[in-house]
Amino acid sequence: MANLGFIGLGLMGYPMARNLLDAGHNVALWSHSPGKAQKLAAEKGGTLCNTPAEVAAHADCMFYCVGDSQMSTELCLGTDGLLSGAKPGSVVVDASTISPSASRKLSAAFAAKGVHFLDAPCTGSRPGAESGNLTFMVGGDQAVFERVKPFFEPMGKKLYYCGGPGLGLHAKLTQNLVLSNLLNAFNEGLVLSTKAGVDPNLMLDILDNSAAKSGLISFKAPYVFRRDFSTNFSVKWMHKDIGLMLDSAAELEVPLPLTALTRQMFQAAIASGHGEEDICSTIKVLEGLAGVEVKSKA
Repeated sequence: MANLGFIGLGLMGYPMARNLLDAGHNVALWSHSPGKAQKLAAEKGGTLCNTPAEVAAHADCMFYCVGDSQMSTELCLGTDGLLSGAKPGSVVVDASTISPSASRKLSAAFAAKGVHFLDAPCTGSRPGAESGNLTFMVGGDQAVFERVKPFFEPMGKKLYYCGGPGLGLHAKLTQNLVLSNLLNAFNEGLVLSTKAGVDPNLMLDILDNSAAKSGLISFKAPYVFRRDFSTNFSVKWMHKDIGLMLDSAAELEVPLPLTALTRQMFQAAIASGHGEEDICSTIKVLEGLAGVEVKSKA
């Protein structure tokens, strides 16, 4: 049993923190929405805190999962932030997907106080968070990661050490780059084949038995076919991640022409009112332009 902390109890963070509590750890909790922390504490016995600094004072290792770089920076360095309460030798783990350069600045700020910092973005969406089967990509000091590795295990079963500060985030952004571009290709292909008259279920079966087979497509297509766009990973957050990819590419002088176009399609989905829906709802943009709906005939 360890003294841990968890901050950020959203779609991903709530089940992640719950899994740490279910594993028997003492977990200090804080959220911008106090009701979420109160609910989890009532359900599982976590310790309610009034500020991130109070979480840091309770915990030897604290995790957080928030939306973007600005939120992460404010949470860590702002008034009553983690840095103000963290004890020397403790470990802060950022499970968010933020800018690698912003993350390295946070790492340096914590290091100046003798606090360790790991960037550890995760993938697996809501189902992975709920089942404790997330995949983490970790950047920072390897010895520190090995020390706190057991605390990751109630939340995820695949843990990849990627290198120094920021490299976990670079790995996560690459994974999401491939994912978002694959989704855009699926959208184009299925809108085209459906308008031509090919049954979507037949087209999926063909894809699943060809060199174009994709785990993402196999998982997401049935949601599209039954018109279920409930959120596992929202359009607005993937759009944010694609922006981080393009920013990192500019810093590293790497052209990403396909990814730039994909971001425009996600922007179009947001402009069409689908920002809070699951990423598979991006197909609606092309459906609207083509005048066809990709759905199961059954």
